[in-house]
Amino acid sequence: MSSNTFGKLFAVTTFGESHGPAIGCVIDGCPPGITIAPEDFTVDLQRRATGRSRFTSQRHEADAVEILSGVFEGRSTGTPIALLIRNTDQRSKDYAAIGAQFRPGHADYTYQHKYGLRDPRGGGRSSARETTMRVAAAVIAKRYLAEHFGVRVQAWVDQIGPYVAQRFDEAAIEQNPFFWPDAEQVPVLEAYMDGLRKSGDSVGARLSAQAIGVPVGWGEPIYGKLDADIASALMSINAVKSVEIGDGVAVAQQRGSEHRDEMTRDGFSSNHAGGILGGISSGQTIVARMAIKPTSSVLVPGRSTDVHGNEIEIVTRGRHDPCVGLRAAPIMEAMIALVLMDHALRDRAQCGPAWHRRAHDER
Repeated sequence: MSSNTFGKLFAVTTFGESHGPAIGCVIDGCPPGITIAPEDFTVDLQRRATGRSRFTSQRHEADAVEILSGVFEGRSTGTPIALLIRNTDQRSKDYAAIGAQFRPGHADYTYQHKYGLRDPRGGGRSSARETTMRVAAAVIAKRYLAEHFGVRVQAWVDQIGPYVAQRFDEAAIEQNPFFWPDAEQVPVLEAYMDGLRKSGDSVGARLSAQAIGVPVGWGEPIYGKLDADIASALMSINAVKSVEIGDGVAVAQQRGSEHRDEMTRDGFSSNHAGGILGGISSGQTIVARMAIKPTSSVLVPGRSTDVHGNEIEIVTRGRHDPCVGLRAAPIMEAMIALVLMDHALRDRAQCGPAWHRRAHDER
């Protein structure tokens, strides 16, 4: 199976099965001198982790990172960084029961037909646990971006089923189990999710993110567009079905006189473009959104077939999220940070340090 590596100059390869002995990644192209310690990964991994509330899967993983290579005396050496997380609460028997069945709306069917076999431990790479290593790799990217460019990436959930956030308070995002920016709506969401869990069903979600402090000039026209790479990275997250940059599909009803982000000596007057023009960052905040489908692993009986072509009624038991979008904010941040890290290195390789560009602009 190919296509397990992401990025060009800052390349991340992930491996491992959700219900196997361990998961891990190799980061190639990391600049030397970045301070890295095992405990640095804890905060973001815990933000992504299951079992933090009654609204997620009750799988409890330690998510302790082992640094196998690429770091010496607390700093990156420039050689490949290998990270490993041992699974401590895997239960492959949860999936063994449906190993010969196809869950509707899941990748079981397509993996079986493409590769001729299916690993119930998560070998098809369609498990949400695979994203753990993306979040771990992005911890390094986030640190580099913050220290060298002052870039900060923040994501939040702004729609769960029929409920849409009515206001945005960044301080509220990390204070509830939904990454929700409107504290007043949290009790309503709790009641809704409790009812959903009792019904054995699931629901989708929409998330938004912004990358603040991205300098002008990252990205390349045509085949290296920054917005295209962000969109591809977000779409690579399991269960994502839609991605928007800036105003997204809303541009279909806008006029050119409205959509254009007019410029003055003080900067842009609006940000319909989402901080990217012609595939290159404009210096404005980068804005992205994505929608996540409801998981098909539910207790509601549904029609399907097995590997022998027999019609069956399927019920997925075990530990599953009633809304996989609730843990997706750190993953969305991770993928955007990894893209920005890759483009930061690509920009420097082609155009030189940022100060050189500024000196040219001043002339």
